[in-house]
Amino acid sequence: MNQKPLFAALLLALATAPAFAQQAPSAAVQDKTQPTPRLNPVAERADRLSDRMVRDLHLNGYQASRLRAINADKVAKMAAIERKNAGNAKVIDDECHGVCKERDKELQAVLSNDQYSTYFGARSTYYKYDRDYANQSASILLAESVQNPAPMRANDAVISPTTKKTPRPAGNLGRNARLK
Repeated sequence: MNQKPLFAALLLALATAPAFAQQAPSAAVQDKTQPTPRLNPVAERADRLSDRMVRDLHLNGYQASRLRAINADKVAKMAAIERKNAGNAKVIDDECHGVCKERDKELQAVLSNDQYSTYFGARSTYYKYDRDYANQSASILLAESVQNPAPMRANDAVISPTTKKTPRPAGNLGRNARLK
């Protein structure tokens, strides 16, 4: 008699439970539109250095955003120097120290006196931290690119040496040429 409404309510509850269970994992799906470190190692390197500096220097929101912009610019310059002078460590160090001096001047306008003195005392630590990460990420990227080569052409074909020679027709190779 009263079992029909009770059975209908139970059936409705069981029918909607899987719908709620299926919605939870979709929130954990990774956003594939964000650049990965392999695709943008310079930005990852700048973010990593900025995170460490924000934490160590106890920066507020405005200072942190300015620092991130400064580091993004300076790390991009240092990465360009490293690519340009790939085999010459002395030239890389000299030019990168010049970029670091530019960063010092810009940070002096953003940081308080206490923060800047803390930063100035730890400059070599931050430089070493950045260089170590750059060297580590470069070796990781090289190993990944050798193991998983990216396509070299637009049609996703990987260029590699062939072992088989293909016969070519002799004679007219124009528009109306026919293979025998």
